[in-house]
Amino acid sequence: MKYFKKIVGEKIYLSPRNSEDVEIFTKWLNDFKVTDGIGRSRLLINLNSEKEYLEKINDNTVYSFVIVTLEEDKMIGTISLEKIDYINRVATLGIFIGDEKYRGKHIGEEAIKLILDYGFNYLNLNNIKLTVLEFNKRAIACYKKCGFKEMGKIRQAYYLNGRYYDEILMDILKEEFNGNHIKNKNM
Repeated sequence: MKYFKKIVGEKIYLSPRNSEDVEIFTKWLNDFKVTDGIGRSRLLINLNSEKEYLEKINDNTVYSFVIVTLEEDKMIGTISLEKIDYINRVATLGIFIGDEKYRGKHIGEEAIKLILDYGFNYLNLNNIKLTVLEFNKRAIACYKKCGFKEMGKIRQAYYLNGRYYDEILMDILKEEFNGNHIKNKNM
C-alpha cells in the first residue's frame, strides 16, 4: 500500500508524503495552472531537486501530507504545516490541489479543516498562518470559509507575468477554530 490513512475525513484522507510520488509532484510543480496560484512559477523543478526536497522534509518542523481520495485512493494534492515554532506554537499552512479535475469541489476546504484539527488538537499549535496572492480569489474565499482572517498584506510583493501583486496575510487562532473534522479519532 502506497498511502496510509493518517487523518481521515468525509471524502479524503491525509497520508504522509513520500518520495515515491516525485514524478507526479514534478509534473504539478511545472504546471502554471498549479504554480501561478501558489507563487512558484519562476522555479524550475526537476526530478532530482524534488526528490531531494521530499527526502529532507522529514524533520519535526514540517508535517507534509498528500491529499488522497477515499473512494479511488488517488493522490490529488498536498497540504502541510511548515516552519513550526513549538515555543510560540505557530506554523505556516501550505496547500495545492495538483489534479485539475478535483479543483473547485471543496476538497481543499476539507483538507484544510482536517489539518487545522490536527495542528490545534494534536500538535498543540495556537496560530496557523498563510500567505495568498491577491488574485487567487477562490483560495481566499476557501480560507475565509475555514475561519482564517485577513491580518494584512505586503503590497506589490510578488511579480508574475509582467505585473506585481499583493501578498495577503491570513491566520486563524486555536480559539477561533471550531469543529471536529478528523473521523478516525479514537476518543
